[in-house]
Amino acid sequence: MAMNGWSQSKFSSRGVTHETFRKGSGPVVIVVHEIPGITPAVEKFANEVVAAGFTVVMPLLVGNFGEPPSGKYMASSAAKVCISREFTTMALNKTSPIISWLRELAKYLHAEIGGKGVGAVGMCFSGGFALGMMVDDIMLAPVLSQPSLPFALGTKRSADLNLSEQDARRIKQRAEAGCQVLGLRYSGDRLVGTRFAELHKLLGDAFIAVEFESSAKSDHSVLTEQRQELGVQRVLEFLKSKLL
Repeated sequence: MAMNGWSQSKFSSRGVTHETFRKGSGPVVIVVHEIPGITPAVEKFANEVVAAGFTVVMPLLVGNFGEPPSGKYMASSAAKVCISREFTTMALNKTSPIISWLRELAKYLHAEIGGKGVGAVGMCFSGGFALGMMVDDIMLAPVLSQPSLPFALGTKRSADLNLSEQDARRIKQRAEAGCQVLGLRYSGDRLVGTRFAELHKLLGDAFIAVEFESSAKSDHSVLTEQRQELGVQRVLEFLKSKLL
């Protein structure tokens, strides 16, 4: 697939290596794709973040760069997420190991590029990852789009924020100190479960919820496949207000 101006590299931490794709200049924003991978719609959103004045880095956690979604491709990537030890798809009160890797990536990029801090945008299975990255002071602009891990099977998992108790306490402290969190979802998205209510409980007024009425049962990907222009603009405004 064509890289369309993205520079390709790899980042390793604690024995884990993933490809990364980088573009732009300015403060760092890490954009973490949804299932099945870095689709054309994910790249379109990332390019808009670049155009807004940021250095965007997209790690490739599953799937491919530039391949459009299909039923077979979605199923293949979802299966990889389910069996990988990097993602806690079912466990309660546990921070996904991949978040530690993303935190190290953020530190590495911030040390290189500088600025007030970094931002991160997660979506779908990665939707809550930016929240976990808040344990570090450099995370100033966490964006959670349709956070869906652990999979919302049952009442407890539907409410779980994919955080250990220790990380949840630290994130609550940061929210009380003024770090805001932006969340986006469709109102009828069952994959998100009751997490927005839990985010309000944990973060209080520091949680900014942007919710859209569902027009179809399949409405899920606010920033990409079922794109909401207002949602995209709210994300760009949030990143600018926190990082520029």
